[in-house]
Amino acid sequence: MNLKQDDAAWALAAFEKIKTKVKAEALRSGDIIPYIPRDGRYFDLGWHEGISWWTNGFWSGILWQLYNATQDELFKEKAKVQETRLDAAMTEFNELHHDVGFMWLHASVTSYKLTGDKDSLRRALHAATILAGRYNPVGRYISAWNGNKPGWMIVDCLMNIQLLFWASEETNDPRFKHIAKAHLETCLKYVARPDGSCNHIIIFDPETGALLDNPAGQGFASGSSWSRGQAWAVAGLPLSCRYTKDPAHLDAAKRVAHYFIANLAVSDWLPLVDFRAPQNPVKYDSSAAMIAACGLLELASLVPELEKPLYANSAVKILRACESKFANWDPETDGIMGNACSAYHAEGEDTNASIIYADYFFIEAVLRLLGKHLEAF
Repeated sequence: MNLKQDDAAWALAAFEKIKTKVKAEALRSGDIIPYIPRDGRYFDLGWHEGISWWTNGFWSGILWQLYNATQDELFKEKAKVQETRLDAAMTEFNELHHDVGFMWLHASVTSYKLTGDKDSLRRALHAATILAGRYNPVGRYISAWNGNKPGWMIVDCLMNIQLLFWASEETNDPRFKHIAKAHLETCLKYVARPDGSCNHIIIFDPETGALLDNPAGQGFASGSSWSRGQAWAVAGLPLSCRYTKDPAHLDAAKRVAHYFIANLAVSDWLPLVDFRAPQNPVKYDSSAAMIAACGLLELASLVPELEKPLYANSAVKILRACESKFANWDPETDGIMGNACSAYHAEGEDTNASIIYADYFFIEAVLRLLGKHLEAF
């Protein structure tokens, strides 16, 4: 990617700090699966939130991305341990839901691409089969979560369907991609709004496919604009376009991206938790920015040359603004990108949290700028 000299220098400096920070974390944390640090230290999420927790693949993703960029064997060794631990989630099975994509794309698809490990291939295809099994053919959507919610679909799953597109290419079996494309089309019909904003949750009648409701989800209210949900669309749609090559899908990806860019352009490139929430209190979510930055860089790779600067330059502005305001580079403490927030109405949550997926997407975005990221799916 052609970066301005100042931006290139910033990205290189960030990469050096990332390597130092993550290596210190990897050496300090042993074999735990991290999520959010407490008092500056990661603890083992695998036995706290549960081995089936949706974020459990992101630490593997960080490690594989850095192994690919540096060839440091420490990152590879730690990533393989994480992947093996997730076998327990496969055994439990009943706790898994639509987020198997987040888990095994980063833990196993990346492993298979880098090492050719057949066990990684088996794990990833197993996860893809689980995800495909959640498909409702009447409503043409993948059911989200568990807990007697068979009619629920969410914008987040635009990221998980990449596992199905990958599985079809890997196995030469079109069933997986047909499910992914059907879910994508339903999402564009009901989740994406004409102005580029998105609903978080859509509820259907699982027997008929009829639309029932669109609740607030993790945003401020129904009809508002939860920024991380927006970011999942900004990132997920371009990744899907790589497989579908459908101009209508690319247009939708642009529309969602333009909405996100417009909102950050009036907030100093720092993302509010919800773009349609009251002005006070001011709540930020750095994870939304990091996810969207990756999506904007992916989108820049898909559009004609004259369109690329809008998306690439916006991504750089987002990354630099958030790094300046929210990053913690102290190698003695865990977590890089602070001020991540899981939901607008989260109770009792540290809104300065460093959540593992914010770090993952920050690292991926910096590596994308440098041409060092792993395109695993």
